[in-house]
Amino acid sequence: MQAMLFGFSLGFSLILAIGAQNAFVLKQGLRDEHVLLVCFICALSDALLILIGVSGFHVLVASFPALVEIARIGGATFLFIYGLISFYNAFRVQEGLLPSEIKSNSAWQSALTCLAFTWLNPHVYLDTVVLLGSVSTQFSEQLGWFAAGAMSSSFVFFFALGYGARLLRPVFAKARAWRILDFLIGCIMWAIALRLVFMT
Repeated sequence: MQAMLFGFSLGFSLILAIGAQNAFVLKQGLRDEHVLLVCFICALSDALLILIGVSGFHVLVASFPALVEIARIGGATFLFIYGLISFYNAFRVQEGLLPSEIKSNSAWQSALTCLAFTWLNPHVYLDTVVLLGSVSTQFSEQLGWFAAGAMSSSFVFFFALGYGARLLRPVFAKARAWRILDFLIGCIMWAIALRLVFMT
């Protein structure tokens, strides 16, 4: 249980910061759009990456930084484009948007966007595969419990974020709130994209 609790707390702390993926999940929850699908994809993707990391793949990633480099370039490009769209939406919205009035994306569009936020983000690999994978070596006899704790933290966090966002919906019945959210998301996306471009 100690290994499981440590894995849970470490995994939870790594995904707690507001990043591109979390901002997307938050917005999907506010829009009430494919929330179950998006949360499940994020949590399952994290779980798979954690499983890969604790299985020893973190050594391979550390040995071949080109894998992270490919994700870095692709992720920066994707985040810049998505940020541009968010800025456009921030200045386009002129009236309050209730979830029932929002033009919905298809499940495929939401799924592909969610997968891009997850798998094109090199920080995800560094956190789940490299960091958690490296720390897991300290729990060689309880490796399964450590992995289970880290993976369960992803499911708890993303589903809490996605479905907890509905508590903020009354605030976002006003157009100004949506404009502010889109603008902040655009800033987050561009800030992360710039950090990816100039990261060493």
